[in-house]
Amino acid sequence: MRNGRYNLNGKRIIISRTDSLGDVVLCLPVAGVLRRLFPQSTIIFLGKAYTRDLITSCEYIDEFADWEQLRSTEQGLKTLKADAILHIFPVKEIAIAAKDAQIPLRIGSTGRLYHWGKCNKLVRLSRRHSSLHEAQLNLKLLVPLGAKRLFRIEELNEYFGMTNIASLTAFQKEMISTDHFNLILHPGSKGSAREWGVDNFAELIRILPKEKYKIFLTGSQAEGELLQQCNLFQDERITNLCGKFSLSELISFIANADGIVAASTGPLHIAAVLGRTAIGIYPPIKPMHPGRWAPLGPCAYPLVSAKKCSKCRKSGPCSCMKEITPEMVRDLLFTIFR
Repeated sequence: MRNGRYNLNGKRIIISRTDSLGDVVLCLPVAGVLRRLFPQSTIIFLGKAYTRDLITSCEYIDEFADWEQLRSTEQGLKTLKADAILHIFPVKEIAIAAKDAQIPLRIGSTGRLYHWGKCNKLVRLSRRHSSLHEAQLNLKLLVPLGAKRLFRIEELNEYFGMTNIASLTAFQKEMISTDHFNLILHPGSKGSAREWGVDNFAELIRILPKEKYKIFLTGSQAEGELLQQCNLFQDERITNLCGKFSLSELISFIANADGIVAASTGPLHIAAVLGRTAIGIYPPIKPMHPGRWAPLGPCAYPLVSAKKCSKCRKSGPCSCMKEITPEMVRDLLFTIFR
């Protein structure tokens, strides 16, 4: 420690966030701030294998570690030879593994009882009742390392560092229009967010002028099969890209498109960070509301019903999402591109 703070310059630091794409996007500023604090450090991101291409797109991250692979080895986290670990997304098994690996500095939140015995630096942090954005909350774990206590939303964009983007493939280049607004619609969320509904996306497609908008549908192969059953691909204006891209290719395509409409999903957050028009549709229910999960970027537009509601707190159809009409989304798009 130096001046009451930990000096990790030249050290190996693990950022642990083993959850979904959107969560990982909003965790990238942790790497950016760490790089500013400790420019000579080695930053390792411990995540899930399917998020690798997203994580390696960040210029501030030096190494990716696949947790599922590491947990099956005898040495586990010891192989990373880390000097510190930040438990951004608390996982009991990882907290235990980090202590067993004798990582010297283990930072976690006070909100998990197991952190009291497995971490040696605790940060008072409650996400459930906080009014802060998820990206701001993530950065609270860096305060013991010398980071300031609160980053403004407006300053977070400089810390994402998503600059390592692959070039478009020849197949992708052929699809991008030079005289239309290239609009990605991402109807599904794999259960990670409240969804707007296929009917609303279908109506949005119908009311957008085809001479101005080129429309692409993205999602997993399984989501594409479901959309096929709903006859969403019958419109000749739609290009079906569900299950067609790797994550790296999807990121490249988003970076070269003009905008996206989606619920609070990974592709929405990726588009926002890359400066694309990102229209996100949200419920007003805490903690799912845009105050916590809004896309962050210069052209990000969260849409949410202007009321307080808890009627559809449990999973299932969300009437608050249905109050965001296709006409509202169309009109917002028209203010951006007529």
